[in-house]
Amino acid sequence: MRAVDEVVEQPAVPSAAPAPVTRRADLWSLLSYLALAVLALSRLWRDPDGRVLSLNEDDHGVFLFFLQHGERVLFHGDNPFFTDRINVPDGVNMMANTSVLAVGVPLAPVTHFLGPAVALVLALTLGLAGTAAAWYWVLSRHLVTSRVAAWVGGLWCGFAPTMISHANGHVNFVSQFVVPFIVWQVLRLREPGRVWRGGVILGLLIVLQVFVNEEILLFTALTLAVFVLAYGIMARRESLALVPRYLAGLGVAAGVAVVLLAYPLYVQFYGPQHYEGQPFLPEKYVTDLLSLPAFARQSLAGNAALAEKLSVSATEENTFFGPAGLVMIVVSVIMLWRSVAARATAIAGLVLLVVSMGPWLRVANHQTPIPLPFGLVSHLPIIDLVSVTRFAMVAATVAGVLLALATDRAGDLPERRRRWFRVGLVLALVPLAPKPLPVVPADPLPAFISQGMWRGYVSEDRTLVPVPLPEVTTGRAGVRWSALTRLDVRTPRGYFMGPANPPGDLTGSWNAPRRFTTDLLWRVRQYGLRPDLTTTDRRRIEADLIYWRAAVVVLVPGSRNGDAVLATLTDALGPSREVGGVRLWDVRYLAVPPPG
Repeated sequence: MRAVDEVVEQPAVPSAAPAPVTRRADLWSLLSYLALAVLALSRLWRDPDGRVLSLNEDDHGVFLFFLQHGERVLFHGDNPFFTDRINVPDGVNMMANTSVLAVGVPLAPVTHFLGPAVALVLALTLGLAGTAAAWYWVLSRHLVTSRVAAWVGGLWCGFAPTMISHANGHVNFVSQFVVPFIVWQVLRLREPGRVWRGGVILGLLIVLQVFVNEEILLFTALTLAVFVLAYGIMARRESLALVPRYLAGLGVAAGVAVVLLAYPLYVQFYGPQHYEGQPFLPEKYVTDLLSLPAFARQSLAGNAALAEKLSVSATEENTFFGPAGLVMIVVSVIMLWRSVAARATAIAGLVLLVVSMGPWLRVANHQTPIPLPFGLVSHLPIIDLVSVTRFAMVAATVAGVLLALATDRAGDLPERRRRWFRVGLVLALVPLAPKPLPVVPADPLPAFISQGMWRGYVSEDRTLVPVPLPEVTTGRAGVRWSALTRLDVRTPRGYFMGPANPPGDLTGSWNAPRRFTTDLLWRVRQYGLRPDLTTTDRRRIEADLIYWRAAVVVLVPGSRNGDAVLATLTDALGPSREVGGVRLWDVRYLAVPPPG
């Protein structure tokens, strides 16, 4: 069996296994990944239109919108980098959001004919299975000789607890099927004659990943940088000869990527509704040290109460390797220690894991006074746009690669040690098997929306204003109604990333800038207390409705403290009408400025 260092230093040798056996193993591996992905999403598959992921209803709704946006790009020629369908009149910078254009546009026919809910569950399923399959392909063709070892690596990389937790709505983070090919193309730049061809291929892969998710691309670049640096230090003599070749290939890749991404990135960082930084401090969302040997809530052996104390949220359980899993990762590193490439890989994973712990070490949900290196770089540009705990996703993927390499190496161990390794592998993998993701019934669409009654009130240049107003965690109906009507319903505000209060404050925010009416109605919904409106209050409400280009104001059925909200709106706008299962106020009498 060839050493890992040989793989880094020269092209891989094809497997000696007979072709029919190899193809059969490949087929069964891919089918097993697909079956496991369907199992993880099985509850949502049973009724995509009538259910939502209960652990992340907000992102479930916003990715319905993003996928429908991809459909409009392909079928209606909408601007891929900006939308005016929500947050009217300001719109949303789609390049500055996780709009997954590289997923949404290819799935546009599914969205067009079957709806965004089916496209969403399909995207999540293919994201999990596709990531596992991509790692299996790269591992089996280039890094290991055993198909079993490649299958183990793909299984871990595609279905580790971090991937299953992000499958609660994060299409962008489960769709990592481009990453293995980026990694392999970077490694292949060492080969003679790969500068131009390899550079162009790498550049195109980078462009593709940008339109899947830029955070994952950043993590991949940082990991490869640490790997190359560590490998170069440990194997200086061999590495120095490769430096010119690598720099030339990376230069070609950068040139291709810059040319193709110049305009999209300009829109993202300087276009309308761009923002700077995140709406939270780096130390708020970090990896807890004790989460490493713990089980995630969606693992077979998981405990939800314990996982909740050790994680940022149900969608950010980025470690949770389990005790046996953590032991097997350490065992794998020990088995591979003589390999410089394996050591460099382990170092890269460890460095990104430490970075994910933030500026101060957190243990058992308590911040200790122990400083960590991230504090030195937390405010650097680009780094300040990242949720820190997500750096641990690198450690999870690196663990999968190391397990695959160690499983391949285990074939050379004495029988007894080989048997113990297999037992340890089973004890590590089985408890981490994913449970089906939990779902809840989706709020039914009122007939006013589902039967298109709204079209009789809302023209193309006006909006439907749902109450509660669309915001993150509240007013989910606005973005969901827009998505489920093919974005024909235009609404103000919404759940997206944009500037907090431009032009003075460009800090990233999950909400549109505050206005009088949003604050007023939020307090009524939250506390159930009806305010005494003055003439000035009513004028300010009308001014907000004019700004939002409102045609109708609609009270969402079943809203919290709905009676108090209804009374407040009646006081402000007069009597309502009941149409199609909703209470609405027709405000088309308000004169709005011309569009644009």
